[in-house]
Amino acid sequence: MSSADARALLPTRTQRSTPRAGTWWTGSPTAAGLALGAAADLLLADPRRRHPVAGFGQAAAALERRTWRDSRAAGAGYAGACVGTATALGAALHRLTRDRPAARTAVTALTTWAVLGGTSLGRAATTMDRHLAAGDLPAAREHLSSLAGRDPSALGEAELVRATVESVAENTSDAAVAPLFWGAVAGLPGLLGYRAANTLDAMVGYRSARYARFGWAAARFDDVVNWVPARLTAVLTVATAPLAGGSPAGAWRTWRRDGAAHPSPNAGRCEASLAGALGLQLGGRNVYGSRVEERPALGDGQPPVRADIARAVRLSRAVWTAAAVLASLSRLRRRG
Repeated sequence: MSSADARALLPTRTQRSTPRAGTWWTGSPTAAGLALGAAADLLLADPRRRHPVAGFGQAAAALERRTWRDSRAAGAGYAGACVGTATALGAALHRLTRDRPAARTAVTALTTWAVLGGTSLGRAATTMDRHLAAGDLPAAREHLSSLAGRDPSALGEAELVRATVESVAENTSDAAVAPLFWGAVAGLPGLLGYRAANTLDAMVGYRSARYARFGWAAARFDDVVNWVPARLTAVLTVATAPLAGGSPAGAWRTWRRDGAAHPSPNAGRCEASLAGALGLQLGGRNVYGSRVEERPALGDGQPPVRADIARAVRLSRAVWTAAAVLASLSRLRRRG
């Protein structure tokens, strides 16, 4: 056999770098990574130490101290720098693992685990339930900061329960469905870019004197990237309501009727669909420091009681687990 014949039998560069069709691990490493990362969050919750999102938050806070101005332009530059850096890191990881399916799967799984917060959200709500069951209102009020930004100092059990249920409804989208959606759409850049945008909104997206202008861009960008995920959350709430003993018809009816009444273009869809699914009424007076909001009523039922926290957690878990399945299957179809 001549050397030319021998070379003809060797695989080409394209053949060597192309994953084998029909193999989950090599054919769609991003899909595999999304599935494994979601499973890690379901079983383990957030990483307990050196959480990457906390590290990003510390870096963003340091940059804010250097760049803060009472200006929308300054805030837009700040938000662009933070989200752009996170997205660029995702793009770099995407390029580095392009021809290495096992590495792509591992990196995507770790990133998905880091940016998801579905199980931690449920655990935080369950901790609130335990404090209230023990009659420990001081501990419950102190714990509310892990769920919502409201002033807890004057809240009794009924308002703490409502705040918890509303937080579970809204953050099912922010903490789990939205990152999975963007992971399915854009892979590693989508996962990291979304989490950066949502973290910035939590840091500076307030209507306070300091952030009304500086945080405007971060808040509006968060509204944009959550528009589709919030409505997907409502759809999945309708679909999975029976898994928590809820009503699909009630979820659909309340979402369509009351979702737009909420001051947030996205949170209202999530809260209204959960209220309808569980036969509750959410909304009311919320105090945020010196600012008071009168939220419209969402739903036709009774205000939530402590037992409804566990029901909301079950429904939240069903919703974001369904989102993880859809995200993995969607990415599997793209084979990348």
